[in-house]
Amino acid sequence: MDLILETERLLLRPMELSDAEAMFAMDSNPLVHKYLWQKPSQNIEEIIKVIEYLQKQYRENNIGRFAAILKETGEFIGWTGIKYINDHVENGNTNFYDYGYRLDEKFWSKGYATEASIAWLDYGFKQMKIDKMNAYTHSENGASNHILQKVGMQWVEDYLDKDGVLWKWWQMNNPNQ
Repeated sequence: MDLILETERLLLRPMELSDAEAMFAMDSNPLVHKYLWQKPSQNIEEIIKVIEYLQKQYRENNIGRFAAILKETGEFIGWTGIKYINDHVENGNTNFYDYGYRLDEKFWSKGYATEASIAWLDYGFKQMKIDKMNAYTHSENGASNHILQKVGMQWVEDYLDKDGVLWKWWQMNNPNQ
């Protein structure tokens, strides 16, 4: 996959195996997983499997989560992007486009998630012609809930996952249609 998106401060490019070490540093941090599934990565082999899965999604769906790279330094700051969800059911839905991101803690509260979100929504709606973008966040993740609202997503409903954890379901219709 040769797609690269560029924002003022970020390069958003397909994930590579060379990102494994930086991604492991991010995903082994319990604070990064506070509003996820409370399962920080235990070893780099887990991350390599995730990257291989992402690369499979690129081939099968022509889209997926991308590495977010800080232009100024070349640092991996996390991942962002559109994923086609067809491998599980979320809030009663499958076969839908989902926007998501995860950033390393040292890059929180700097506007990077908002910047990447705006770029991805623009790409998804204008280039991919997606009718409706979805996202879901832990109900207590105030920062992510605020970012999704700020970039134009609408809260639809709260729902419980299979473990009884409360999540928020967000959607945004393509403003160009």
